[in-house]
Amino acid sequence: MVAPTSVVNNWQSEIEKFTEGLNAFVLSDYGSQNDTRRELIQALKPGDVLLCSYGLLQTQIEILQDIDFGMVVLDESQAIKNPFTKRAQSAKMLKSDFRLVLTGTPIENNLGELWSQFDFINPVLLSNLKNFQGKFANAIEINKDKVAQSALKQLIQPYILRRTKDQVLDDLPPKIEQTIKIEFNADEAAFYEVLRTKALEKLEEAESENNFGKRKLLILAEMSKLRRACCHPSLVDDIGEFSGSKNQEFYNLVTELKANNHKALIFSQYTSYLKLLRQGLDMMELSYLYLDGSTPAKKRKELVQEFQDGSADLFLLSLKAGGSGLNLTNADYVIHLDPWWNPAVEDQATDRAHRIGQKKTVNVYRLIMKSSIEERILQLHDTKRELADELLDEANITARLTDKELLDMMRA
Repeated sequence: MVAPTSVVNNWQSEIEKFTEGLNAFVLSDYGSQNDTRRELIQALKPGDVLLCSYGLLQTQIEILQDIDFGMVVLDESQAIKNPFTKRAQSAKMLKSDFRLVLTGTPIENNLGELWSQFDFINPVLLSNLKNFQGKFANAIEINKDKVAQSALKQLIQPYILRRTKDQVLDDLPPKIEQTIKIEFNADEAAFYEVLRTKALEKLEEAESENNFGKRKLLILAEMSKLRRACCHPSLVDDIGEFSGSKNQEFYNLVTELKANNHKALIFSQYTSYLKLLRQGLDMMELSYLYLDGSTPAKKRKELVQEFQDGSADLFLLSLKAGGSGLNLTNADYVIHLDPWWNPAVEDQATDRAHRIGQKKTVNVYRLIMKSSIEERILQLHDTKRELADELLDEANITARLTDKELLDMMRA
């Protein structure tokens, strides 16, 4: 399966959760050496699923094109809408017994995009691009030819399984949640590891001094540093230039949303991080609104109305200030920049968009740094089932965790 980098790990999680007998392997997890990746690919057997980003598809196509796959799936297949890109050409070099594309937007701009995706799944059906443009694209797009449109529909309809919103909508439109796991770059990884090691040393020293009364507060304080470092090292210590892997993922994501006319709510518990991201958004000349705890009540109402009226593409909100009591249904995307202990708080923030009055599918992204305290927090959500009642009534999860449990999250 080929998918955008941002959803590859989500596919792995879904496969592990909902399928039996399938083994999912993420190509990016096997280092950067071609020999290592070649060994993985050549060792694949029935029941194995190889998950690959579009970026890696391009760089590893010489290895991948030699494999006879039983099935190739392209998720968000509009990624190959331009047939002249290396991405599209690489996808079409893959060998398989069956091909499937998944997309909610098979046509974003013109019929040539539809042709490119069908050229992947059934290259004979619509002939070559020149013939397709002459027979269908120009006739339909320029001349509004209903006969050509009907003929094209009859050709492609047997190959399309389509669900419209009316078929799945109850009281609310669907909500699709994805966790985007991001790799630290080398500088960030080194910074984070030094910070983590020093934190554990400090906590061990506190234990040796029998300072148990303040120990839990100290643990939470050190964990807070690690969580802020996951957002950006400068939130902990201004020691030099860091590009910021999470920053880059965020900017790439909002650029794509802007290009496709989507509106997004951006939540973080750290106003310092939102301030940092605003600097980048200003440089990119992307329109946004901002709300935190210092925003007066009257101004909040004005900001909400401005966003609902469509005056900005992005609305940056602190989790505590903007996570409840606002109706922001003009947004169809929600981005959580950092995980909160209690997922119910995040869900409540998400419900600023996913509520009565929303007409579009709401897509929710959580940006998480791999191999970090952020992953441990997500695992806590999954493993501490007995905390369900606390989650519902917004109790403080950390108060129910032992010192050992908190330290284990840092040691992992």
